[in-house]
Amino acid sequence: MNKRCGYVAIVGRPNVGKSTLLNLLVGYKISAIANKPQTTRTNIRGILTEDYYQLIFTDTPGIHQQSKNLLNMTLNSEAVASLESIDAAVMVVEALKWTDEDELALKRLKHLNVPVFLLVNKVDRVTPKERLFPYLEKVAAKYAFKEIIPGSATSKINIDQLTKALVDVMPEDEWIHDEDSITDQSVRSICAELIREQLVVNLHQELPYFTAVNIERFEETEKFVEIDATIWVARESQKGIIIGKKGETLKRIGTGSRHSIEEFLDKKVIIKQWVKLEEDWQNNPHLLQELGIMSNR
Repeated sequence: MNKRCGYVAIVGRPNVGKSTLLNLLVGYKISAIANKPQTTRTNIRGILTEDYYQLIFTDTPGIHQQSKNLLNMTLNSEAVASLESIDAAVMVVEALKWTDEDELALKRLKHLNVPVFLLVNKVDRVTPKERLFPYLEKVAAKYAFKEIIPGSATSKINIDQLTKALVDVMPEDEWIHDEDSITDQSVRSICAELIREQLVVNLHQELPYFTAVNIERFEETEKFVEIDATIWVARESQKGIIIGKKGETLKRIGTGSRHSIEEFLDKKVIIKQWVKLEEDWQNNPHLLQELGIMSNR
């Protein structure tokens, strides 16, 4: 059988399960997951190579309406830019929901001349299942999707069906990446993602969106990895909240980060974290490029 290889963009509004889907498809946690929007800030590529095919997935930042600062505008533009030169797209929506931001995500896809699949995610939470039927009819009328697949990225419902459908529309081509590659992201980038995930999990309300993580040092030995990470905040008052009483919050963030990174690297991790003020970093193009959020296009 001839080899197949192609690019697939995973698109949708924030917090519909795009990162969970990518991690499931690739088989490794390479993209941060948290039950809050905007956990993903960069276009993270995951690579699935099986049998005769290689699928290169891009988990995009969620497309959202609010563009209050350069960071938000960059997230939107990077998500749209990820749609260039793809072979298929998967739009992810939450079962029984269709918001203005879902409509915006679909609008970005309508001009593409590639197959667009709709994954209706989180169907395992819908009872009774008959409630899905009118919803599926409603979304089917919105666009000529190649296929609409009710599924669940957490319960792995119909994800194999999605993979097969994607493989069937991929071009016949040689593989772009090595057979054992799972991502084109650097290890540093993934570690920063996993630390930022803990910020989202452990901090309340809007504060996580005023933070960023920069890996200052990454040194690996045969037995363990040492990581120095700086957490940027936009205002002085935010430092105390992240550090917490007697440093408890920062300690909790560090423990969660260490566990996630050890699971990813399969190696003991020693992590040191500092909180640093970088005023208005969300509007500083140099800092956004340093974090890998803004490309140099």
